[in-house]
Amino acid sequence: MVEISVTLPDGRVIAVPQGATVADVAAAIGPRLAQAAIAGKVCGRLVDITKTVEDGDQVEIVTEKSPEALGILRHSAAHVMAEAVKDLFPTAAFGIGPAIEDGFYYDFDVERPFTPEDIAAIEDRMREIVAEEKPFVRGVLDRLEALDAFEGQPYKQELIAELPEGEVISTYTQGAFTDLCRGPHVPHTGWIKAFKLMNVAGAYWRGDSRRPMLQRIYGTAWFSEKDLNDYVERLQEAERRDHRKLGRELDLFSFHEIAGAGLPIYHPKGARILRLLQDWLRAELYRRGYVEAITPHIYKADVWKISGHYDFYRENMYFFEIDEGDGRVNEYGVKPMNCPGHVMIFGNDVRSYRDLPMRIFEFGTVYRHEMSGVVHGLMRARGFTQDDAHIFCTAEQVHDEVVHMLELVDYVMREVFGFEYSAEISTQPEKSIGDEEFWRVATESLKSACDARSLAYEINEGDGAFYGPKIDIKLKDAIGRTWQCSTIQVDYNFPSRFGLTYRTAENTEAQPYMLHRTILGSMERFLGILIEHYAGAFPTWLAPVQAVVIPIADRHLDYAAKVREKLESAGVRAEVLAENEPMRIKIAKAQQQKVPYMLVVGDKEAEAHTVSVRERTAGDIGGMDIATFAERVVSEHP
Repeated sequence: MVEISVTLPDGRVIAVPQGATVADVAAAIGPRLAQAAIAGKVCGRLVDITKTVEDGDQVEIVTEKSPEALGILRHSAAHVMAEAVKDLFPTAAFGIGPAIEDGFYYDFDVERPFTPEDIAAIEDRMREIVAEEKPFVRGVLDRLEALDAFEGQPYKQELIAELPEGEVISTYTQGAFTDLCRGPHVPHTGWIKAFKLMNVAGAYWRGDSRRPMLQRIYGTAWFSEKDLNDYVERLQEAERRDHRKLGRELDLFSFHEIAGAGLPIYHPKGARILRLLQDWLRAELYRRGYVEAITPHIYKADVWKISGHYDFYRENMYFFEIDEGDGRVNEYGVKPMNCPGHVMIFGNDVRSYRDLPMRIFEFGTVYRHEMSGVVHGLMRARGFTQDDAHIFCTAEQVHDEVVHMLELVDYVMREVFGFEYSAEISTQPEKSIGDEEFWRVATESLKSACDARSLAYEINEGDGAFYGPKIDIKLKDAIGRTWQCSTIQVDYNFPSRFGLTYRTAENTEAQPYMLHRTILGSMERFLGILIEHYAGAFPTWLAPVQAVVIPIADRHLDYAAKVREKLESAGVRAEVLAENEPMRIKIAKAQQQKVPYMLVVGDKEAEAHTVSVRERTAGDIGGMDIATFAERVVSEHP
């Protein structure tokens, strides 16, 4: 028997027979691993356990505990769902069925939309397929064989026709159902023990509104019923915290079809929260050496042509023409970013190395053309305000400036709002400007700044901005979801395109580096995250109403009004609940509105010039004089 050698992740080298598969390697390591193996990684590439290994290969066994395992399971579940649909709807045409975060989906072209009864029937058929433990069998076809195999499936044939010449065309078959797929998959359908179909939505083929509308069924799959039940509970909790629902209930904002998708209208309470956030952050930035700017919402298209947005970002912008009234018609663009205005401020005067770093910030409202199908409340809006800043500095100052930004991120996210967070560095995309040396130096500067802060990071290859690499900060909220907020980008291209220079200590001209950064990011998105993170119960310093004064009877209204006046003078946002209702009803309303404090006043309080304080979670915390209560509230500000 001829043997070959393969290397394991821990560096061990083991011998297996020539022709051995990944499953055989797992068995050679141990019977428990062989039983747990669902796939493998050969020289870093995910493969099925039936894949033959070669001499010298590096082999890793994928089990339920591996980070790739859930994706493989969910992709396999999508195939099982497709088979169930084929069995129940024989004329269906099939789109694609990938694994996604927390689940999977598959797109189908069917004669009529799926009903809830259809979904239940598909789920039942899936359970039957799972119980049959059908193996997933890989096949390889040439282009003509593949086109013939998917006769009558126009979407599959379109995908096949677009594959590059020489590309391996693989299929996977379970039972009588075959699908076009790269794989890998779990060994057989029996692995898919815990799954649930979640909902159905319309989806244009390949996201193009000019193409057919397909029916997209979303599902989720897990390795155990417990994991599935935990996920469903998290979804229910997320629904309870949904910022759109709480935004209505707390009277913070609204959306109106007549105004357009993705354009929030803030009610007084919502506007108050946004202004509180901005005022707090503005003071913090002034303290850290920033200066503030206000720039226009529109610029002539010439600006966007110089910046590169016209060529690289046009599809995400709004352009229009204006008759200037003097025989000229100029094209204008609504700003999707605040960068050009800050560039013009820097370039408006002669700058010296003594002026650097120059830190310009702005709470600037921008507009981006998002398809209506992806607009999602405040989380993804067409119009939003960024806490934008641009730092102009020398090459030698880049590292320290990025370190300072990361320190600010940590203060804001961890110390003030209590978020855990992680970092991701995105590198040069396929469509980009600037030479390779800039991209190399800029990317290394971001890495070194993270290292200086002992901030671990992952690399996101090819996802940088077209003008420079970036650090993205991702928050983890109260129920474990992650959100991207803060961004730090290094840019040498904007200064070059706009001809920015400064005078060096040697009295020569040099080009500054430009650092783009946001901390909160989109104010709308951050507000939505906070609403869901706190389930609408904002910390006292951010609550639009910090205290409500509740008179026990009408004769206490005058005293309640005086209490409110004194609180407002002391910097506490307060209201009087003057309605002719029982006290318990007023307390219940305040609780429903998630007001941090309720101040009950009656004869005793009016005589002693005190208030009886109830906290929204602790309940009754006793009486205190008005000044003491005001100090308590003010002390809760960061």
